Amino acid sequence: MKNAESTAIDVAPDTNHSGPIAKKKSTTPLLAAAPVPVRSDRGTHRMKRGLAIFDIILRIGVLAAALAAAATMGTSEETLPFFTQFFQFEASYDDLPTFQFFVIAMGIVAGYVMLSIPFSIVCIVRPHAVGARLLLLILDAVAMTLNTAAAGSAAAVLNIAHAGNSSTNWLAICNQFGDFCQQASGAVVGAFAGVLLFLLLILFSALSLKNTH
Repeated sequence: MKNAESTAIDVAPDTNHSGPIAKKKSTTPLLAAAPVPVRSDRGTHRMKRGLAIFDIILRIGVLAAALAAAATMGTSEETLPFFTQFFQFEASYDDLPTFQFFVIAMGIVAGYVMLSIPFSIVCIVRPHAVGARLLLLILDAVAMTLNTAAAGSAAAVLNIAHAGNSSTNWLAICNQFGDFCQQASGAVVGAFAGVLLFLLLILFSALSLKNTH
Protein backbone atom coordinates (compact mmCIF):
# COMPACT_ATOMS: atom_id res chain seq x y z
CA MET A 1 0.00 0.00 0.00
CA LYS A 2 1.56 3.19 -1.16
CA ASN A 3 1.55 6.30 0.97
CA ALA A 4 -0.25 9.13 -0.79
CA GLU A 5 1.59 12.41 -0.73
CA SER A 6 -0.55 15.40 -0.15
CA THR A 7 0.36 18.51 -2.11
CA ALA A 8 -0.68 21.90 -0.80
CA ILE A 9 -1.67 24.26 -3.58
CA ASP A 10 -1.80 27.96 -2.84
CA VAL A 11 -4.48 29.62 -4.85
CA ALA A 12 -4.05 33.36 -5.34
CA PRO A 13 -7.17 35.37 -4.79
CA ASP A 14 -8.90 36.45 -7.92
CA THR A 15 -8.51 40.23 -8.05
CA ASN A 16 -11.11 40.50 -10.78
CA HIS A 17 -13.68 38.71 -8.63
CA SER A 18 -16.28 40.83 -7.05
CA GLY A 19 -16.42 38.73 -3.91
CA PRO A 20 -15.39 39.69 -0.43
CA ILE A 21 -11.76 38.72 -1.03
CA ALA A 22 -11.41 40.92 -4.07
CA LYS A 23 -9.13 43.85 -3.61
CA LYS A 24 -10.48 47.25 -4.51
CA LYS A 25 -8.75 48.74 -7.51
CA SER A 26 -7.54 52.30 -6.98
CA THR A 27 -8.62 54.74 -9.67
CA THR A 28 -6.81 57.73 -8.18
CA PRO A 29 -3.64 58.67 -10.13
CA LEU A 30 -0.44 58.72 -8.15
CA LEU A 31 0.55 62.17 -9.34
CA ALA A 32 -2.22 64.70 -9.88
CA ALA A 33 -1.54 67.23 -12.60
CA ALA A 34 -1.30 70.75 -11.23
CA PRO A 35 -3.93 73.08 -12.68
CA VAL A 36 -2.47 75.45 -15.26
CA PRO A 37 -3.62 79.04 -14.75
CA VAL A 38 -5.36 80.31 -17.85
CA ARG A 39 -5.42 84.02 -18.42
CA SER A 40 -8.78 85.40 -19.33
CA ASP A 41 -8.65 86.92 -22.80
CA ARG A 42 -12.02 88.50 -22.20
CA GLY A 43 -10.70 90.39 -19.17
CA THR A 44 -7.67 91.62 -21.12
CA HIS A 45 -9.93 92.73 -23.96
CA ARG A 46 -12.11 94.72 -21.58
CA MET A 47 -9.11 96.33 -19.92
CA LYS A 48 -7.66 97.40 -23.27
CA ARG A 49 -10.98 98.83 -24.38
CA GLY A 50 -11.30 100.72 -21.10
CA LEU A 51 -7.83 102.19 -21.55
CA ALA A 52 -8.71 103.19 -25.12
CA ILE A 53 -11.88 104.95 -23.96
CA PHE A 54 -9.95 106.78 -21.26
CA ASP A 55 -7.34 107.66 -23.91
CA ILE A 56 -9.84 109.51 -26.07
CA ILE A 57 -11.18 111.36 -23.01
CA LEU A 58 -7.66 112.53 -22.19
CA ARG A 59 -7.13 113.63 -25.79
CA ILE A 60 -10.23 115.78 -25.65
CA GLY A 61 -8.84 117.32 -22.45
CA VAL A 62 -5.48 118.02 -24.11
CA LEU A 63 -7.25 119.56 -27.10
CA ALA A 64 -9.28 121.86 -24.86
CA ALA A 65 -6.19 122.87 -22.85
CA ALA A 66 -4.11 123.59 -25.96
CA LEU A 67 -6.84 125.62 -27.66
CA ALA A 68 -7.53 127.59 -24.49
CA ALA A 69 -3.82 128.30 -23.96
CA ALA A 70 -3.29 129.44 -27.55
CA ALA A 71 -6.42 131.61 -27.56
CA THR A 72 -5.64 133.17 -24.19
CA MET A 73 -2.07 134.04 -25.10
CA GLY A 74 -3.05 135.19 -28.58
CA THR A 75 -5.51 137.73 -27.19
CA SER A 76 -3.31 138.97 -24.34
CA GLU A 77 -2.64 142.71 -24.65
CA GLU A 78 -3.00 145.78 -22.51
CA THR A 79 -2.61 149.51 -23.09
CA LEU A 80 -1.88 151.85 -20.23
CA PRO A 81 -4.26 154.83 -20.13
CA PHE A 82 -2.72 158.26 -20.60
CA PHE A 83 -4.15 161.70 -21.28
CA THR A 84 -2.84 161.84 -24.83
CA GLN A 85 -3.20 159.25 -27.55
CA PHE A 86 0.27 160.00 -28.92
CA PHE A 87 2.04 158.77 -25.82
CA GLN A 88 0.93 155.27 -24.81
CA PHE A 89 2.52 152.12 -23.46
CA GLU A 90 1.19 148.88 -24.83
CA ALA A 91 2.04 145.24 -24.07
CA SER A 92 1.01 142.48 -26.46
CA TYR A 93 2.00 138.87 -27.01
CA ASP A 94 3.45 139.62 -30.45
CA ASP A 95 5.98 141.98 -28.89
CA LEU A 96 7.83 138.93 -27.53
CA PRO A 97 9.09 136.14 -29.85
CA THR A 98 8.74 133.65 -27.01
CA PHE A 99 5.02 134.30 -26.73
CA GLN A 100 4.67 134.07 -30.51
CA PHE A 101 6.38 130.67 -30.40
CA PHE A 102 4.01 129.68 -27.61
CA VAL A 103 0.92 130.46 -29.68
CA ILE A 104 2.27 128.63 -32.74
CA ALA A 105 3.40 125.59 -30.74
CA MET A 106 0.10 125.24 -28.91
CA GLY A 107 -1.72 125.54 -32.22
CA ILE A 108 0.39 122.68 -33.62
CA VAL A 109 -0.30 120.57 -30.54
CA ALA A 110 -4.04 121.21 -30.83
CA GLY A 111 -3.98 120.28 -34.52
CA TYR A 112 -2.10 117.05 -33.82
CA VAL A 113 -4.47 116.01 -31.05
CA MET A 114 -7.45 116.63 -33.31
CA LEU A 115 -5.90 114.41 -36.01
CA SER A 116 -5.03 111.70 -33.49
CA ILE A 117 -8.59 111.23 -32.24
CA PRO A 118 -9.61 108.95 -35.19
CA PHE A 119 -6.64 106.68 -34.39
CA SER A 120 -7.80 106.58 -30.79
CA ILE A 121 -11.25 105.52 -31.97
CA VAL A 122 -9.61 102.69 -33.94
CA CYS A 123 -7.99 101.52 -30.70
CA ILE A 124 -11.46 101.37 -29.10
CA VAL A 125 -12.89 99.29 -31.95
CA ARG A 126 -9.77 97.08 -32.12
CA PRO A 127 -8.17 97.08 -28.67
CA HIS A 128 -5.42 94.66 -29.75
CA ALA A 129 -4.23 96.83 -32.66
CA VAL A 130 -0.55 97.31 -31.81
CA GLY A 131 0.39 99.48 -34.79
CA ALA A 132 -2.03 102.32 -34.08
CA ARG A 133 -1.22 102.33 -30.37
CA LEU A 134 2.54 102.38 -30.99
CA LEU A 135 2.17 105.24 -33.51
CA LEU A 136 0.17 107.28 -31.01
CA LEU A 137 2.74 106.62 -28.29
CA ILE A 138 5.60 107.98 -30.43
CA LEU A 139 3.69 111.02 -31.70
CA ASP A 140 2.38 111.80 -28.21
CA ALA A 141 5.95 111.93 -26.93
CA VAL A 142 6.93 114.37 -29.70
CA ALA A 143 3.87 116.56 -29.08
CA MET A 144 4.50 116.55 -25.34
CA THR A 145 8.09 117.72 -25.95
CA LEU A 146 6.83 120.64 -28.04
CA ASN A 147 4.18 121.47 -25.45
CA THR A 148 6.75 121.40 -22.64
CA ALA A 149 9.17 123.63 -24.55
CA ALA A 150 6.47 126.22 -25.22
CA ALA A 151 5.19 126.23 -21.65
CA GLY A 152 8.69 126.36 -20.12
CA SER A 153 9.96 129.20 -22.28
CA ALA A 154 6.82 131.27 -21.70
CA ALA A 155 7.03 130.62 -17.96
CA ALA A 156 10.64 131.87 -17.92
CA VAL A 157 9.66 135.13 -19.63
CA LEU A 158 6.75 135.60 -17.28
CA ASN A 159 9.02 135.09 -14.30
CA ILE A 160 11.19 137.99 -15.50
CA ALA A 161 8.07 140.06 -16.16
CA HIS A 162 6.90 139.47 -12.60
CA ALA A 163 10.21 139.73 -10.72
CA GLY A 164 12.56 141.51 -13.12
CA ASN A 165 16.33 141.04 -13.16
CA SER A 166 18.52 143.61 -11.44
CA SER A 167 21.74 142.21 -12.98
CA THR A 168 20.61 143.03 -16.51
CA ASN A 169 18.44 146.03 -15.56
CA TRP A 170 15.29 144.27 -16.70
CA LEU A 171 12.36 145.87 -14.94
CA ALA A 172 9.30 144.05 -13.70
CA ILE A 173 6.45 145.14 -15.94
CA CYS A 174 3.62 143.20 -14.30
CA ASN A 175 3.14 146.00 -11.77
CA GLN A 176 1.98 148.21 -14.65
CA PHE A 177 0.59 145.58 -17.06
CA GLY A 178 -1.24 143.45 -14.53
CA ASP A 179 -4.03 142.26 -16.82
CA PHE A 180 -1.58 141.29 -19.55
CA CYS A 181 0.57 139.23 -17.16
CA GLN A 182 -2.45 137.60 -15.59
CA GLN A 183 -3.82 136.53 -18.95
CA ALA A 184 -0.44 135.22 -20.10
CA SER A 185 -0.01 133.33 -16.82
CA GLY A 186 -3.36 131.64 -17.34
CA ALA A 187 -2.24 130.51 -20.79
CA VAL A 188 0.94 128.99 -19.33
CA VAL A 189 -1.04 127.15 -16.66
CA GLY A 190 -3.25 125.66 -19.37
CA ALA A 191 -0.16 124.57 -21.30
CA PHE A 192 1.28 122.79 -18.28
CA ALA A 193 -2.07 121.08 -17.75
CA GLY A 194 -1.71 119.75 -21.28
CA VAL A 195 1.75 118.40 -20.41
CA LEU A 196 0.28 116.50 -17.46
CA LEU A 197 -2.45 115.01 -19.63
CA PHE A 198 0.14 113.98 -22.21
CA LEU A 199 2.05 112.15 -19.49
CA LEU A 200 -1.08 110.20 -18.63
CA LEU A 201 -1.66 109.42 -22.31
CA ILE A 202 1.85 108.02 -22.70
CA LEU A 203 1.52 106.03 -19.49
CA PHE A 204 -1.75 104.39 -20.53
CA SER A 205 -0.44 103.70 -24.05
CA ALA A 206 2.61 101.95 -22.61
CA LEU A 207 0.39 99.94 -20.26
CA SER A 208 -1.83 98.88 -23.14
CA LEU A 209 1.17 97.78 -25.21
CA LYS A 210 2.60 95.87 -22.26
CA ASN A 211 -0.49 93.68 -21.99
CA THR A 212 -0.57 92.89 -25.71
CA HIS A 213 -0.18 89.21 -26.48
